[in-house]
Amino acid sequence: MVALAFLVMLEIAARHYGMPGPITNQAREVVFAPKSGPLLYAGMALMMVVLPWRQRWIAIGAAVGIDLVFFLVRWLVDAKMMFGNGALWVLLACVVIALTRRTGAERVLLLKGVGLGLLLVAGRKTGDTWLLITSKTRPTVLDQYVATADHALGNPSWLAGRIVEATGSVGSHILDYVYIQLAVAAVCVALYQLRNVAKERQFPAHHLVRTFLVIGLLGPAIYMIFPVVGPIFAYGGDGGHWAVADLWPHTAPTITAPQHMPFDEFTPRNCMPSLHTAWATAIFIHSRKGPRVLQVAGALWLLATLGATLGFGYHYGTDIIAGVVFTLTVEAGLRALAYGWDRPAIQLVAHGAGVFTALLVAYRYLPLQMAHHPWIYGPLMVLAVASVVHRYLRTVKQWEPAAVPVRRPQPQPQPELV
Repeated sequence: MVALAFLVMLEIAARHYGMPGPITNQAREVVFAPKSGPLLYAGMALMMVVLPWRQRWIAIGAAVGIDLVFFLVRWLVDAKMMFGNGALWVLLACVVIALTRRTGAERVLLLKGVGLGLLLVAGRKTGDTWLLITSKTRPTVLDQYVATADHALGNPSWLAGRIVEATGSVGSHILDYVYIQLAVAAVCVALYQLRNVAKERQFPAHHLVRTFLVIGLLGPAIYMIFPVVGPIFAYGGDGGHWAVADLWPHTAPTITAPQHMPFDEFTPRNCMPSLHTAWATAIFIHSRKGPRVLQVAGALWLLATLGATLGFGYHYGTDIIAGVVFTLTVEAGLRALAYGWDRPAIQLVAHGAGVFTALLVAYRYLPLQMAHHPWIYGPLMVLAVASVVHRYLRTVKQWEPAAVPVRRPQPQPQPELV
């Protein structure tokens, strides 16, 4: 009910600005071409963790068959080609099956699976609406403050932008794919964590999808408090006449007194903190308990996401640091909800929230000092993040069950042969 009320509020807000909201956009994808077919199939994959293998193959076959029919019709009428309608139809069909053919715990489990898949899909739609709201309600942005503070880190976005530019189209295409398909990577890790749900008939106490959704829910609220559009818009050609100058990525901005700057009404103010970094960090954390292949993939996805966010000019280095602290704080709070609020958990969440708040206050009120003394403030920011990481690792280790040593049987004395 809370999720439904939240979606209705966003729908009303979007309609106020003359745009369709998340409910309308999702309803259109029942028939029209979806915005992201892989995301819909990822949502269906999350739902299928509650199904036995035979029913999984039936769901996959039904989704592919429905998509083939849609492909044929769109080809005949020369409409936009995209897959994913079949996956959405299967999700909605499972709701009907749960309400009409299942009872008791089996009905609840199937509805939980469908809800998990639909929440992932709805999260993308609500994110789009949030971005619209930020661009309409925040006419001025704080990019000059963040860019000035970024001098303490050596302007990493400008450096990464030149590196990506040097790699040519191959490097940019790879990073662009990683950046766009972040939710699909999260589903791969979540599927490993939820692989035993169909057998155990219950979900684990904590998994990646919970962190993923909470990050997407809380992050846009920070956008409203600290609106930032990013270097490629505020200091690059994509900003047009709204930009300070066309500087990114070849010329770092000079250190001057920052000011609020007006910007257009359609560019999202979605930089502080970097939610792509936050999500990629969450994927990295949850992949640590998987097999070696998953661990390597999680690490590479995090590195590629950092390269894309900085190299495409979407974020400053200060956004990245804030995103990491934001993720660890959210993850700590959700783990505490699952395993119990003890004193170390409260201290960890308070520490993370305090460091995150201190970073935003420093970006806003101390940017000139940070830029003029980079050898002081740069290490301080890194140490602040390291302190949160250290306390997180120490606290989480206490929550994990200790490994029970395996006792080997002692050899018994044999009777002497006579």
